[in-house]
Amino acid sequence: MIPRYSRPEMAALFTDEARYAAWLEVEVLAVEAWAALGVVPAEAARAVRERASFDVAAVEARERVTDHDVAAFVDVVQEAVGPPHGAWVHYGLTSSDVVDTALAWQLTKAVDLLLGAAEALDRVLSARAREFRTTLMVGRTHGVHAEPTTFGAKLALFALQVRRDRQRLRRARRTVAVGKLSGAVGTYSNVDPFVEQFVCERLGLQPVPASQVVARDRHAELLWACASVGATVEAVALEIRHLARTEVREVEEPFRAGAQKGSSAMPHKRNPVRSEQLCGLARLLRANLTAGLENVALWHERDISHSSVERVILPDSCLLAYHVLVRLRELVEGLVVHPERMRANLDASGGLVYSQAVLLALVAGGLGRDEAYRVVQAAAARTWETGLPFREALADDPVVRERLGVERLDACFDPAPALAGAARVVDALDRPEQP
Repeated sequence: MIPRYSRPEMAALFTDEARYAAWLEVEVLAVEAWAALGVVPAEAARAVRERASFDVAAVEARERVTDHDVAAFVDVVQEAVGPPHGAWVHYGLTSSDVVDTALAWQLTKAVDLLLGAAEALDRVLSARAREFRTTLMVGRTHGVHAEPTTFGAKLALFALQVRRDRQRLRRARRTVAVGKLSGAVGTYSNVDPFVEQFVCERLGLQPVPASQVVARDRHAELLWACASVGATVEAVALEIRHLARTEVREVEEPFRAGAQKGSSAMPHKRNPVRSEQLCGLARLLRANLTAGLENVALWHERDISHSSVERVILPDSCLLAYHVLVRLRELVEGLVVHPERMRANLDASGGLVYSQAVLLALVAGGLGRDEAYRVVQAAAARTWETGLPFREALADDPVVRERLGVERLDACFDPAPALAGAARVVDALDRPEQP
């Protein structure tokens, strides 16, 4: 991933240095496990722990000779330990024992960062949902004004979705937190199962049955969790983009006046560029999931068609998911909200957003539903065509006057029921995790 979308704490987990360091720990622990079994001399295990090291440039130079990255790495580490003890490095193992177990260790650390970022986003969304708990705005369906809601309810629903993403990430962490040191084709023919248990326990992983490689549906599940994070972030960012349009102008992204420039050509512009960036990056996360699913099917006990793909998509998805979570938290934290504009837009249709309340009141007053619908629809059409307030258009109708009267008609235009119902959505934030 390019530096623009890479945050240092996540990027540090996927450098060549970090990858080789993870491989090295697996190799050293394996030697210590063999020593615990009495196969490797204790002094050899101590020497490996003390002397085993690598240099990235040396591994790369050796790989140009071996054309095999793990073999090159083992050669360099064995040379660092020196004879005779260095010969025990990689004893009984196959490349995937080291690569897959080390990768799982790296991914658990990455998911821990993702969980922290998702929790921080949840906190900010929840706080702002409570802040705007009673801030009335128009709810839109199909992009058209529908009924009153609150900005707090909108944000609360997003917060609850982030909580589901946290659940998905936790499940994905459990799924990828597995290791295998069972040798070629996974039959333990040249490695004692104790070695696998020993190494995995010390890395916080669970040993699992595997062929020569850990099954890649596990990694696909993590990529799905990252893609789901992207989808949630995009949902929030897309809403901000819509609400920031000039014709709507209910929210604005934070803007550093006097420093930030919205356009190279038009000084008046304050574009929702952060939100647009987030929507774009979500596309990459979804695309990586497709590649991850295609990695699941391998030839027989293994091939390496998955290897080149996941060297890109696993780090990139973790980096991107982390970046968009942090970026959205910053955006929501600094989001400029215009409650007065929200109320103006709510009232812009002349009261049409209360049409269902009138319909239900007429039905409750004894009118058939279809007839009631036609009465309300006709008054609404008059409002659309003439600009006459909806309340007045209804009052002119003799059926409405007969069935409802002034007080009951006025009650239909009270936003209190919407406020009360929307408040229930915000209150859900204080309940245990939702299903």
